[in-house]
Order: sequence, then C-alpha cells, then structure tokens
Amino acid sequence: MPRLLLRNLACSLILLVTLSCKTYQLTEAKPVQSSEKTVENLYFSSGEDYVYKCQMDIYKNHVSGILIIKKLNETTHRVAMTSDFGNKLIDFEISENDFKLNYVLPDLDKKIVINFLKNDFQQLLKRKYPVSEYFENGHAKIYLSKADNKAYYLFFNKENGMLKEIVYTKNNKEKIDFTFEAKKHIFADSLNLQHKDFKINIKLFQITETEQN
Repeated sequence: MPRLLLRNLACSLILLVTLSCKTYQLTEAKPVQSSEKTVENLYFSSGEDYVYKCQMDIYKNHVSGILIIKKLNETTHRVAMTSDFGNKLIDFEISENDFKLNYVLPDLDKKIVINFLKNDFQQLLKRKYPVSEYFENGHAKIYLSKADNKAYYLFFNKENGMLKEIVYTKNNKEKIDFTFEAKKHIFADSLNLQHKDFKINIKLFQITETEQN
C-alpha cells in the first residue's frame, strides 16, 4: 500500500471536524413487554479466526486489505490488518475496557487514528447488552440497552432470529450504524460500519476457506 495514501488517511482523520447529528428516534416501532434481561452479539464469539476482506473509506481516502479478528478469551479479541500485499498495518488487543497496541505502521501512528479504531472495535466486539426496553416493528425485535450516556439499539430479524443491525448512540445522537448479513449466529458474512458524524465507512466481507488457500 503506498505510504503517501497512508499519510493522507492519517491527515484526513486529524483534520476531521465533528458535524451535528440528529437525535436518534425509533420509527414505526411499538414498546412491548419482554422477560429477557440480556441479549448478545455472538458474531465474534467463536474461537476460530474471523478473516475478512476490509475496505475503509475515510473522506476521500480508500484503504483495502485483510482483517483478522481472533477471540483470545471471554473478554478480549486480537485484531490485525494487513495490506493487500501482506504488509502489516496494525495489530492490537482489545476488550470493552482495555486496549493494547502491539504494532502500528509509522504512517498510521497518530492518536486520532488509534482512538477511532479503538472506539469502533470496542463497539463492534461488545458482546453482552443488559436490556432496558423492548420494542417490535413489522420485521424486527428491537432491544434497547442503556449505559450512562450511551445507548445501543439491537435489531433481530423476526424470521430467523439473526442480529441484523446495531445502532450506537451517545448523548441521544446517532454515532455508528452496524449492519450485518449472516447465515449463522456466530459468524457475520458481511458487515457495514457507517459513522453518522464523520465520512467514515468500513466494510468487511467474509473470505471463504477456498479463497484463503
């Protein structure tokens, strides 16, 4: 991956200016009663490696490579990204409360870059959500989980029970929208991570066993 592109990516993040976000509100959903106290995102709960093609668009910069997510224990995952040519870009261990940077390419070694990745993957890899409220619409069961000034809306498909979307909000403002395509509860075939206050989009696509060989 050209070093100039990586420098541009880092500079774009440094120059980001926060945009105003609208207050997030559920639409066409009604509150219902539920006995469930906790719901889970199981997509990264297996001990097997999760290997994806990764595409990141940060303002006018496009970066692609291979992303590997590995569960180390019940609370911690290791995340590593390489370029399309196999060069390591970043390697870190992350849990809901901890972050350990093992390696980062010098061109990406900027505090704002690291903080973005830390926050994005802490939200993505969060597993357990205590249920505060429960809603339904025509297609999904929706669980609201609140913690301090943060809130998570988890949408589960009524037909197959699969988690299809997580909306992360802070101070009632929509921050990140995660959407999933999956055939199994423990593995998302594809993922789209879309920031709502920055022009940042991360897409992950499953690499099959055949593609890895």
